[in-house]
Amino acid sequence: MTAEGPRTVRVEGAGFVPIADPYAAFAAGIVPADEGDPIAGTLLAPCEPTVVVGIAQNGPGHASPVQAWLKSPRTVTASGVPVRLHRDAGVTVAEAEVAVVTGRDTTGLTVETAHEFVRGITAVNDLSSPERAAFDPRNFESKSGEGYTPLGPWIDTDLSIDDDLPMQLSADGEVRAETSSHRLPMSLRECLAYVAGWTTLGAGDVVMMGAPFSQAPIRPGETVQVVVAGMRLTTPTV
Repeated sequence: MTAEGPRTVRVEGAGFVPIADPYAAFAAGIVPADEGDPIAGTLLAPCEPTVVVGIAQNGPGHASPVQAWLKSPRTVTASGVPVRLHRDAGVTVAEAEVAVVTGRDTTGLTVETAHEFVRGITAVNDLSSPERAAFDPRNFESKSGEGYTPLGPWIDTDLSIDDDLPMQLSADGEVRAETSSHRLPMSLRECLAYVAGWTTLGAGDVVMMGAPFSQAPIRPGETVQVVVAGMRLTTPTV
């Protein structure tokens, strides 16, 4: 966010350089051009998805095939934004996950071509109240808290969906979980192909890939950090 409103930027050191529409550039197969000198501002969530998909059964104790569920894009919030945890919904769990951001319409996406549709990778903290699943197996209540999808801080366009992406979850500086994306039973490519086989995603949509031993209970007042391949997503809780 700048004094003139939201701008699309690339991160350069500690500064921000305005750029052209990154999704239009991606569809055209080019790098988005710079559109001015570095500017000051604060980072918002790195995309505004129309669809947020969560991959279920892609963690400990599960094997292929996975399933998917939808999370409201209105729960997306930026790194550093405080999130109020539901006090009446049981234990809150934080999950460090890889989030893949699609760059264009996913029509035609297959396991082999999945990388051609990926704009980049970011970090996501899939906050949830899992005890509500006993009353609501569709995940609406457990996943719909205001701000329950911290995302960011930016999209790394150099990472590959084939990389073994390290993940770490900590709260108040205490490491609660460490793992990597290659511990997922189903690969990022396979998950994207599964989702695209049922519904078409578009530019800026998000697929959360599941928590391979990367989740832990948290308490109100703790500051949660999710680190994915060096991207540090911070969420103070209240």
